[in-house]
Amino acid sequence: RQVALVTGASRGIGLAAALALAREGFDVALNGLPGDAGLDAAVDLVRAAGVKATAIPMDVAEIAAHAAALERAEAALGPLTTLVNNAGVGVISRGDPLEVTEASYDRCQAVNAKAMFFLTQAFARRVIGRERTAFHSIVNVTSSNALAVAEPRTEYAVSKAAAAMASKAWAVRLAREGIQVYDVQPGLIATDLTAPVIDSYRARAEAGLTLLPRVGTPEDIGTIIATLASGRLPYTTGQVIAADGGLLVPRF
Repeated sequence: RQVALVTGASRGIGLAAALALAREGFDVALNGLPGDAGLDAAVDLVRAAGVKATAIPMDVAEIAAHAAALERAEAALGPLTTLVNNAGVGVISRGDPLEVTEASYDRCQAVNAKAMFFLTQAFARRVIGRERTAFHSIVNVTSSNALAVAEPRTEYAVSKAAAAMASKAWAVRLAREGIQVYDVQPGLIATDLTAPVIDSYRARAEAGLTLLPRVGTPEDIGTIIATLASGRLPYTTGQVIAADGGLLVPRF
């Protein structure tokens, strides 16, 4: 039986990933911030798919809380096979890189890069050495901004570039442990995080900014994550999946 922990799972891409995994037969531990009113409702949605699910309230930026969160997930659902590092934050205020504050920079790094790195470490330490038969994987959700600069949110792009490199590093280290690691890089996706600007990008996508003339949905990304976690891309690890509708394909 495969069991996944999905961070940032109360809404958006995280919830879509949890539901897609449930449809694949995974039991799912859904992480959200303590006090997140949407977390219990998300758990109920996943349970309605016919699998076991549990809530794991935790701020992923609190590194010291990771081990206990993994313990709670396994106590409820059994040994974890899958980690989806999805939790992320945007900038405190969009604007000129010359005006970026240390607080905004540190917040992006703490959640988008550092938390992902150390939760991956804690998960791997827990799994290595176990007798395993199911497919084991880690799927990190970074961003097309790991490659493409978005000047009004430079600190976000920097944190996602760090997360993308960490994904490669973990793929190298964990391949010999039988754990496959992937980096899903969403482009223009309609979520709460992008809500203030997505309508302008929607018009640009329809006008040709993306090869597929639309913005993406959380369900698009959830399907990709579930496909990877289910092991349906054999003989792969360390790959970047550019889930961006062709946004970053070089063109003349």
